[in-house]
Amino acid sequence: MAENAEPSEETLNKPIQENKRTTEEEKRQDLSSLLLPNPKDLPQIPPTAVETNFSSYFVADFMKPGHDQYIYRHANGLCVIGLARAHLALTETGGVTVVDFNVGKSDRSELKVTGKRKRNALQFESNSALCKVSTNGNSYIVRCCVKGSLLEVNDRLIKQPDLLNSSADREGYVAIIMPKQGEWLKIKDSFLSYEEYVQLRGLS
Repeated sequence: MAENAEPSEETLNKPIQENKRTTEEEKRQDLSSLLLPNPKDLPQIPPTAVETNFSSYFVADFMKPGHDQYIYRHANGLCVIGLARAHLALTETGGVTVVDFNVGKSDRSELKVTGKRKRNALQFESNSALCKVSTNGNSYIVRCCVKGSLLEVNDRLIKQPDLLNSSADREGYVAIIMPKQGEWLKIKDSFLSYEEYVQLRGLS
């Protein structure tokens, strides 16, 4: 009789197949939630390359009032040195018009560092001069801020000083220095964080 008929194999396997599909769908949703962030959790403005790859430090009034500089430190220890937003030279009408790396006893732009060991790299103190930047009425010495080996200066600034006015924290950087780990640990706590610097100078 029909009422005594055994259920077919397809009928028996149907709940198992449905459970399998449900489990696979849940796995896909879980994976999607990991790979695709919720748009509501994303910042309104994407982080810059500097914010992503570097830790930002600032020094205000370095040796003279208004001589503000930044130190962007990469995870490998390299420090990018440049003029901070509130540096006097960047606030003057017309901004920076001339950059001269011929300071001290040598022309920093003639520096040639070679090999993995960075041969020929000059050792500088934190107060050593990197270059002189001039505006229409004044000149300012830009300094190392950290003690270490000078690996590179941005010689593009010689022909394109306006890079300091338009993008001092990117293409307009001044130099790259490699401090020793011990020296860095000694001095880093004396620097300001980005938040502290912005608050100090009333920037937005």
